Amino acid sequence: MATASRTLFSRAFQTAARQALPKPTLRRNLTTFNTTSTRSTAQSLRRGAQNARRQSTQATPPKKGGNGLLLGVLAVIAIGGGGYAYTSGALDAYLVDPEEAKKPKTGKGWIPSFKDYQDVYNDIAAILEEDPDYDDGSYAPILVRLGWHASGTWDKESKTGGSNGATMRFGPEGGHGANAGLPVARDLMEKIKQKHPWITYSDLWTLAAVTAIQEIGGPNIPWRPGRTDKDITACTPDGRLPDASKEQKHIRDIFYRMGFNDQEIVALLGAHAIGRCHPDRSGYEGPWTFSPTFFTNAFYQLLLEEKWINKKWKGPNQFIDKKSGGLMMLPTDMALVKDKEFRKHVERYAKDEKVFFDEFSDAFAKLLELGVPFEKDDKWTFKRTTDDA
Repeated sequence: MATASRTLFSRAFQTAARQALPKPTLRRNLTTFNTTSTRSTAQSLRRGAQNARRQSTQATPPKKGGNGLLLGVLAVIAIGGGGYAYTSGALDAYLVDPEEAKKPKTGKGWIPSFKDYQDVYNDIAAILEEDPDYDDGSYAPILVRLGWHASGTWDKESKTGGSNGATMRFGPEGGHGANAGLPVARDLMEKIKQKHPWITYSDLWTLAAVTAIQEIGGPNIPWRPGRTDKDITACTPDGRLPDASKEQKHIRDIFYRMGFNDQEIVALLGAHAIGRCHPDRSGYEGPWTFSPTFFTNAFYQLLLEEKWINKKWKGPNQFIDKKSGGLMMLPTDMALVKDKEFRKHVERYAKDEKVFFDEFSDAFAKLLELGVPFEKDDKWTFKRTTDDA
């Protein structure tokens, strides 16, 4: 597993960086600043300028380049200081008691502690940007999708599906159309599983989604362990996940089956702020926002503020923004502004990112726990690797 150094900036530096960098330029540079030689620096710059990007939803599509951002922030560093760096090895030393680390993490009677799961979290965080050539330079969006799709098969009537089982490991479910492309995420998690063989796939995949959201600037997601892995007989039938080509009725049918209401539906679909669609997977193409590796409320703002037109191509029906043609929306996304009950929540989230974060956190934590017979009620909130020490 690659170990990349991470630079953590003080709150003072973050504020200075946000004030120093123009929003449109910031957006363009951050989305393209992913070369191998500057990956560690880019991670830090993106973390330090997160809030500035959240406010930027009106801009031209990303262009090649990124030296402007680097020079601008380095200037802030030279003038204001306030940052420090440490390697992932130092992070391990900070979080793990050396004596505890020597104890075998297997055997009868051994119960993983919070620190053991924090170790898993840290190792997942360390590989999120190990391949700058993958999509927009981060595996975070596809790990969110892995946890989402592993959990979103829950049926409250039959009490089947959900994250408790990790049945996507098997062909019948892994081969469902909605899960196309997810072998990338599952293979990536095998690296973590090999290092921490005691954790179940069910817990690993959901913890990966939590890690991804928190590490790219999203809200804290309370999480608890206790999921078990099942065999192939527990695979769910195809059709339990949302079909992007459908609209309001289909959306409600899918989410009501899991036990969600309209507000929770709109909150969960806000995860479309990150990632992009691929023609060889879903059939659709393009990112939803200008910042596909940062968790923001931009998805809702763009839904309301941009003019969306049908894309003229040979692929399935989707929408692109008229201004740049660089963004896209799915029919299920457009349904959120067509339906008056959905739309009122879109407007709330577009106006107030904190409200969105709070309600998304609640809904996503609920999603990851559907149908899981937990023995303990206590939930944990993991320390971000980007937090100040």
